[in-house]
Amino acid sequence: MTHPFEIELETSLPASPEEVWEAIATGPGIDSWFMGRNELDPREGGTAVMETGGHREEAVITAYEPGKRLATRTATTEDGRFMAFEYLIEGRDGGSTVLRVVHSGLLGDDWQDEYDALRRGWPFHLHTLREYLAHFPGRTAVPVFAAAPAPGRTQPEIRTALADALSLPLPVTPGARAYGEPAGLPPLDGEVVWADDERFEVRTADGLYTFHHGSGVVLMFHHLFGPMTAGDGAGAEAGVEAEAAWQRWLTGLLG
Repeated sequence: MTHPFEIELETSLPASPEEVWEAIATGPGIDSWFMGRNELDPREGGTAVMETGGHREEAVITAYEPGKRLATRTATTEDGRFMAFEYLIEGRDGGSTVLRVVHSGLLGDDWQDEYDALRRGWPFHLHTLREYLAHFPGRTAVPVFAAAPAPGRTQPEIRTALADALSLPLPVTPGARAYGEPAGLPPLDGEVVWADDERFEVRTADGLYTFHHGSGVVLMFHHLFGPMTAGDGAGAEAGVEAEAAWQRWLTGLLG
């Protein structure tokens, strides 16, 4: 049985409508703050694609008004489920922009857990968008994803392991300094800019690093703005190497 839902949020962003549009309506822009690797065919009727950890999800672009409105909708599954996204942009005085996001659709039998996860996740994603626009304007990131199971470990135990590896005090709170030296990667040296019960995010001079943890599993969604973002073959290869190094770091931490 399906259940309808709708989540609506509004946020003020320190960027022009054109900059916000680039962030929400282009593949490299979405890569710089949201999840996975993204591609977007810039037209109504085009396709928006997100790939995360080998999982590919496609949606049809149902509205495309540059600088104003973008909307997408996934296909309806056999049991009736689908998701739709709408982004509405409005410029304000002083060079800022208000972005309104509407996420709606139909969820399945586990709709309550799914809805709660979506409701908790969107404020974090919009925070990351703000961090991107405020601290990395005009740049795009290479997205890095890693995941590792931690069977038998509780959420507090996993958070403690992550905090220890990044020299963070517990509880992890915004403003704390993080430092780590993952093998094969530059040192991570930055500030916690988001922390809740499920995740924390660290901003450094060249990246946004998110560590999402539940009971028995850790996911990492990083956005790296260093030399590997040049867009050439060497840059792409460096991104692949960074993802592999972070996967090794996470697997070793939880092994």
